[in-house]
Amino acid sequence: MTLGALAFTLMNTMVKQLIGYNVYQIVFFRGLGSFIITMILIYRLKLQIFGNEKKLLIIRAITGTSSMTLFFASMKYLSAATAVSLRYLAPIFSAIFAIYFLKEKIRLPQWLFFLISFTGVLILKGFDTNVSNIGLALIMGAAILSGLVYISISKIGQKDHPLIIINYFMFTATAFGGLMAIPYWQTPEGMDWALLLILGIFGFVGQFFMTKAFQIAANNLVAPLKYLEVLFTGIIGFLWLGEIYTAWSFLGMLLIVTGLVSNVIYKSRKS
Repeated sequence: MTLGALAFTLMNTMVKQLIGYNVYQIVFFRGLGSFIITMILIYRLKLQIFGNEKKLLIIRAITGTSSMTLFFASMKYLSAATAVSLRYLAPIFSAIFAIYFLKEKIRLPQWLFFLISFTGVLILKGFDTNVSNIGLALIMGAAILSGLVYISISKIGQKDHPLIIINYFMFTATAFGGLMAIPYWQTPEGMDWALLLILGIFGFVGQFFMTKAFQIAANNLVAPLKYLEVLFTGIIGFLWLGEIYTAWSFLGMLLIVTGLVSNVIYKSRKS
């Protein structure tokens, strides 16, 4: 899980480095790298490429691509660590959606944990002058859509191989990003080629290691570790990108992560 969080951190850092390019072009390269890898693995494993739950696979791909696009767009207005921590509000929205779509119940302690996390959001918006309204709107949209992604994956369950789910997502991101980027295309130069081409590789590596972690270890031990991405991104953002975090930034991000980790631990103990 730590390796997965680190891979996603490096991907986020590269996105931040590439904010001079249009977001659709970044989405295109992010999707392309992972799409090539998944196609190779699907071919080698002889999997049925179109899957079984086609409608849900398409919904997951569209919501995932939309969420990723908004997340990358928000990086132009927010520090990397702030964007990552706010995106991790997705499990809260997923839990709320699950009430209707999956007929699940949210217990009183969980609402308390959600309140702690949203208090962190209010602190970031109310006291951190580095958080813009545009950036906040974009990242909240990304988190809401990501919550729908979790619901669609839950409904797919074990009916489709994880590679098929990822492949639908990456194909959609590549096609959408490529088409939308045409009017804004900017030919990369120098090291930008390398950064763009390995975006998808780091993204795939992050997904792979996180999936393996959940397969071989208990959820209550693994899930909290995914929030290391916030810590890693903050450290690299400060050392590499020169980002500045205020005391309010740290407090807001701490409350967001605390509420989310507490919810994960509580759910694991109740299951």
